[in-house]
Amino acid sequence: MEEIAEVYARSLFEVASGQEKLEEVRDQIGQFADALDGERELAIFFFSPYFSSQEKKDGLRRAVEGADEIVANFLELLIDKHRMPAIFAVRRHLEVMWERENKVLPVQITSATQLDEETVKRIGDRIGQETGQRVELTAQVEPAILGGIVLRVGNQILDASIRARLDRLRRQVARGAA
Repeated sequence: MEEIAEVYARSLFEVASGQEKLEEVRDQIGQFADALDGERELAIFFFSPYFSSQEKKDGLRRAVEGADEIVANFLELLIDKHRMPAIFAVRRHLEVMWERENKVLPVQITSATQLDEETVKRIGDRIGQETGQRVELTAQVEPAILGGIVLRVGNQILDASIRARLDRLRRQVARGAA
């Protein structure tokens, strides 16, 4: 399913880019996926084999009224090919392609306590300077890390948390005792 979603996302990306509507298409696909994720009845309708493709298309036209034609046609294609459940994976792949195209680097900062905005901004600015990319920052609090921070930069993780240090120390002591 993941490979199929990537092919569909690539096609959607190329069509939307070619018509200079990538931002709009990306936003609308995201909104539709969020609606499916948030409304169980809507997801059941679009994913269920009990409804015909025509019934789903009729419902789709009402659900995405006012959407860009690229989005409506793409979603109809998913219905025709019985691939609507791939919409979430398509969205993920589309996001990755969009981030690559726009040189956006997702950075997630996890700390044991709430960091002030200035500290978060400085971390993001520094990563942006080092990578030459525009950083999209998110910060979250996770008391289980005890202290320090965990940085997820793209698909790399830098774990400078106290919990990780304690785990490493525990393993070293266990190896030394053996």
